[in-house]
Amino acid sequence: MPAAALDIADGSRPETVVIAGGRSHVGRDRPKLPEDGEGPRRQMRLSPYRIETVPVTNARFAAFVRETGYVSLAERFGWGPVFRPFLANPESVKPSATATPWWGRGDGAAWFQPEGPGSSVADRADHPVVHIAWEDARAFAAWAGGRLPTEAEWETAARGTLTDPVFVWGDEPPSPDAPPCNIFVGRFPYGSARKPPYRGTTPVGSYSPNSIGLFDMAGNVWEWVADAFHVRSLSRAAKARNALAAQANEKVMKGGSFLCHESYCDRYRISARSGVAADSGASNTGMRIVYDA
Repeated sequence: MPAAALDIADGSRPETVVIAGGRSHVGRDRPKLPEDGEGPRRQMRLSPYRIETVPVTNARFAAFVRETGYVSLAERFGWGPVFRPFLANPESVKPSATATPWWGRGDGAAWFQPEGPGSSVADRADHPVVHIAWEDARAFAAWAGGRLPTEAEWETAARGTLTDPVFVWGDEPPSPDAPPCNIFVGRFPYGSARKPPYRGTTPVGSYSPNSIGLFDMAGNVWEWVADAFHVRSLSRAAKARNALAAQANEKVMKGGSFLCHESYCDRYRISARSGVAADSGASNTGMRIVYDA
């Protein structure tokens, strides 16, 4: 690990917002992507908790690593998924043989070099940390004295003072040219209108907060939550999806990322969710921490 990655270390805890708890809900009665388990709406009762106003940054994760010597899962694997246009030599890397060929294998990619060797977080101290697997997120949260939010806690915080909005800012879809959060701008997947240095992540807090002062609850990076992925339905498709999720030990991620676009990953909505294997991390996967109040 280059020394410059640890030189940015700053373990300062960001501000938190207190969520009073009580009656709440998760999901929607008219889900846009029912196959993801976005609905139906379920009533919940939550205990009070505090949630950090921003995702965990590179600087803060560096402080964790410097103090504990923690080695992330991506480092142990020796590689991580990277958006192919961001690789040093994208044409030399075969597209992913999946429904998402815009991903490529980034040999050596990890939190301190998000696009692989030659990239660095030295000038991205205030960007959200990426290439975080679920166990990495849990380990960091324990070090910080907190935990990952539940899906219900995450959605409740994302809604803020609004009753049941589609997005963290309300019901109006984002402008395709100037969205209110860090999502993909341009023709997906290779026509991004964004220019360096902000083709990918942006510094935390670059966009307006939601109604209670939380930043980046939509876009920038996906955020792990504590829940196992499960679709609450008795349909044959749901049973098959749940079997795959259990086999892969999938957990829930929320909020979408800088790669979300209405034509591909319309998951920067509050009820949207994604099920991903717990041992997976990518160049758009991070976390946010909560504390019991």
